[in-house]
Amino acid sequence: MYAYKIEKLAELEKLSQHSLIDLFYGDESHVSSEGYVPYGWQFPNEKVSIYLEKGHKINIFGLISRQNQCYWAITQQNINGQFVMGQLDELSLKIKKETFVVLDNASVHHSKIFQENLLIWQQRGLFIFFLPTYSPHLNIDETMWRKLKAEWLIPEDYLQKNRLFYAANRCMANIGTYLKINFSPFNVN
Repeated sequence: MYAYKIEKLAELEKLSQHSLIDLFYGDESHVSSEGYVPYGWQFPNEKVSIYLEKGHKINIFGLISRQNQCYWAITQQNINGQFVMGQLDELSLKIKKETFVVLDNASVHHSKIFQENLLIWQQRGLFIFFLPTYSPHLNIDETMWRKLKAEWLIPEDYLQKNRLFYAANRCMANIGTYLKINFSPFNVN
């Protein structure tokens, strides 16, 4: 199944490169008052800290293409099947040509309400492609989340809930203009 899915994803990538379809990768993530510290180092006896307000979390659903076209929604509520369905339904009304959205196998992507809308979206030209299980390395959206948390947001953004909400929204709005990601070509090796 993995090899089959890779082959089909490669076909979608090729169609997208020739502008025959639009291809987006989607995922959910969050930023929280706990900040993002992927790694770090310090001198012996040096104290390092990030000051922040505890207790807030901002959830984001995002779609991105290799050309840095981005659709997103930010909320303080939990992201569930209804939320994702609403975002994809809204996208399905805006598309100009056949559009494929690549998603992982999160339970919100397989919820009843999500599944009930697949046929409606297909009639509008929006198709969902599910990645093979346990393959986040194939989802370029993961790169967007890493860059958001590790590069685009600064430690001061985490100090207050409103500031973090504004900063995350500002970053997402600037993808494709001031903030660009140079995605490597699709390669399974």
